[in-house]
Amino acid sequence: MRSLWSDDEAKQYTGDLGLRVYSSRLLGRDRSLVLHGGGNTSVKIRETNLFGEEEDILYIKGSGWDLETIEPQGFSPVRLAHVRRLAALPKLSDPEMVNQLATHMLRASAPAPSIETILHGCLPYKYVDHTHADSVVAITDTRDGQARIREIYGDLCVVIPYLMPGFDLAQFCAREFANQRREGTIGMVLLNHGIFSFGDSGRESYERMIDLVSRAEDYLRKHRAWDVPLAAVKPGAIDPFAQAQLRRGISDAAGGPMILKTCADERGLGFARHPQVALISQQGPATPDHVIRTKRTPLLGADVGGYVEAYRRYFGDQAAGAQQTMLDPAPRVVLDPAFGLAVAGRTAKDAGIVEDIYAHTIEVILRAEALGGFRALPPPDIFAIEYWDLEQAKLKQSGKPPVYAGEVAFVTGAASGIGKAAVASFLARGAAVVGIDLDPGVESLHARADFLGLRCDVTDASALLQALCNAVLRFGGIDMLVLNAGIFAASRRIADLGAEEWRRVMNVNLDANQSLMRDCHPYLKLAPRGGRVVVIGSKNVPAPGPGAAAYSASKAALNQLARVAALEWGGDGIRVNTLHPNAVFDTGLWTDEVLAQRAKHYGMTVAEYRTHNVLRTEVTSHDVAELAAEMCGPLFAKTTGAQLPVDGGNERVI
Repeated sequence: MRSLWSDDEAKQYTGDLGLRVYSSRLLGRDRSLVLHGGGNTSVKIRETNLFGEEEDILYIKGSGWDLETIEPQGFSPVRLAHVRRLAALPKLSDPEMVNQLATHMLRASAPAPSIETILHGCLPYKYVDHTHADSVVAITDTRDGQARIREIYGDLCVVIPYLMPGFDLAQFCAREFANQRREGTIGMVLLNHGIFSFGDSGRESYERMIDLVSRAEDYLRKHRAWDVPLAAVKPGAIDPFAQAQLRRGISDAAGGPMILKTCADERGLGFARHPQVALISQQGPATPDHVIRTKRTPLLGADVGGYVEAYRRYFGDQAAGAQQTMLDPAPRVVLDPAFGLAVAGRTAKDAGIVEDIYAHTIEVILRAEALGGFRALPPPDIFAIEYWDLEQAKLKQSGKPPVYAGEVAFVTGAASGIGKAAVASFLARGAAVVGIDLDPGVESLHARADFLGLRCDVTDASALLQALCNAVLRFGGIDMLVLNAGIFAASRRIADLGAEEWRRVMNVNLDANQSLMRDCHPYLKLAPRGGRVVVIGSKNVPAPGPGAAAYSASKAALNQLARVAALEWGGDGIRVNTLHPNAVFDTGLWTDEVLAQRAKHYGMTVAEYRTHNVLRTEVTSHDVAELAAEMCGPLFAKTTGAQLPVDGGNERVI
């Protein structure tokens, strides 16, 4: 591991807190040190208070902040004298510790201080860094981990046996640090947890961390436990319907819809096919805090019911009469020799966090095995963290989930107009969204974990099936389908309409939608909250006009298809409704030139033409998209087979 410190970069940060921000971000850049909010850092600064008195302030990473992106306001300023007085108490409950720290901060708007604030305060150094370095954890997660750590570090590090984070650990560390500290001590290893470094400057503390972790990496290399090979495997074809069934089972166990991402990488597949996977994967997480995201063990295979029963037994054994409510028993990690690794979460972001954590867990397990055997902490220690009030509070900070959290929307014609707006509307409501379009721009529409853009020709049956497969492997299923893709051919009277043009319009507007509905039906039937389909129709269905025979007929046929689907699919819990927009001028159908021509044809200005409806209002793609998104929600839970105009009021339709 090499230092990323740059004097030129460091000059951009002001003062001790600025350098604390900089060195924290350097730690956060390396995923082998910290993952998704893990680890913490601090700096002690003498400041003058409102009364002109000098006092020492401990700035420590606040809860909810990530080291990679932390800002100065992400550090909680706590009075150091009070922190050290707390450390001297004979005992202190976790809720009272949190209260005491919160009431002795300098800034009321600051985030809650780290649960390891007292530990940081007890260490007699200006800068303190704490990570969960994979290499260190791999060594401590072995039968003789403590002896190996002492062999590697000698007097460089104080070594602390595992204790649950909080007040007791802080007190124990303070006492043992005083006993074990030597002149050359620069760090502290917490077995089965992580490693601390410290120094008088941000650079010194950071580079000591790099040095200590590098020593652990060198030790693993020396003992041929660094790049641990797995049997060569080649991922085969994965059955998307089986993954959707797995996702439904996990969602049922979780009590609500879940995202399931099938990772399908060679490393995950190789681990799932490891001859000892049933032993080494079932011991527990690499570090106990991972249990909040990954549960204690992964599901092996597809028997979700068996996993749930095992979790209930685990809870019953560990709770032992305590007044605790069982968390949902659904697995978050799945290992299966058929596909390798899959991860589940309430959102696509959550699933991505689980994926990152377990990818690192695999390496920790393999390295520990190469050193003689992986040994996770026993179930009581893991359970204590999983059901710790302070850890559960972190998960509750996000508040009530969005209406479509854990659900998946599939939108056609997603690169522009109504389709593009629909993608945004569903994302805003918490859904993971798959958008397809012939325009390659759809692939870069949104750079976020909950969006997948796929270039696809809806008239290509095999391409559509592949798009569905990709959607299911990425998010686990399809809950909501928005049929928006369509074309409007040049205006022609029926007498002038050629068969080729007629067929082209029907292929896109009708045949492709019928194929997609057919192929989506099995997935919609598995939707945890019931499948929903929204068809983007047209004013031309109830009120056709001359010169648009192909378009009007295709939309009318699609409307009938939707009505029949509502009848046929109601028993499967699938709702099918249609929207009939009109004069939506911000779509690809309307160029400025066409808009000007049509306005002139009717003797109007462009502004008058835009609002030529009963309500004298302009209808936008956003308006249509918002209603499409709402129709999939609870307000329309009892509605199917409906047709709603979105046109500002059209006299012919009315």
